[in-house]
Amino acid sequence: MMKNPWKTKSKVTLYDNPWIRVEHHEVLTPAGKDGIYGKIHFKNKAIAILPLDEDGNTWLVGQYRYALDAYSWEVPMGGGPLELDTLASAQRELKEETGLTAQQWTELQVIHTSNSVTDEVGYIFLAKGLTEGQSQFEETEDISIKKLPFVEALEWVMNGKITDSLSVVAILRVARQLGY
Repeated sequence: MMKNPWKTKSKVTLYDNPWIRVEHHEVLTPAGKDGIYGKIHFKNKAIAILPLDEDGNTWLVGQYRYALDAYSWEVPMGGGPLELDTLASAQRELKEETGLTAQQWTELQVIHTSNSVTDEVGYIFLAKGLTEGQSQFEETEDISIKKLPFVEALEWVMNGKITDSLSVVAILRVARQLGY
């Protein structure tokens, strides 16, 4: 493991809410020169779940993403508090957004969502052995649920209809496992 070549001289919180903190850092760069760095600290883990049934179907959720000012189709996902078990958060998110529960859980990937400006870590799970139930949306969610063949979700990734990074990684990882 390499030693951090950056030196932090000072840091100031510019903005803070229940989900993120924005910081301004005065630094010495790896070249030893004065510089600045902005950092967005996420207060939750990013958690994405690809549910897959025995017939090769998956579920996507569609919702309007305020920050993008666009509608987005994604695998079920949400945030999990940093201090809570990641799998328990994934199980809660899958139930909330789709009504599904799963008997088998596999962690597929850990990713850094935008590592040049944020410390957010994403966890991607495959959920199998599914049982359908009632979704339990949060008050901030207006979600559409779509069950479709996994190969169709893969096509949505390949033609750019799915652009969310955690969803793309989840679908491509499972496609590779399935030999597509």
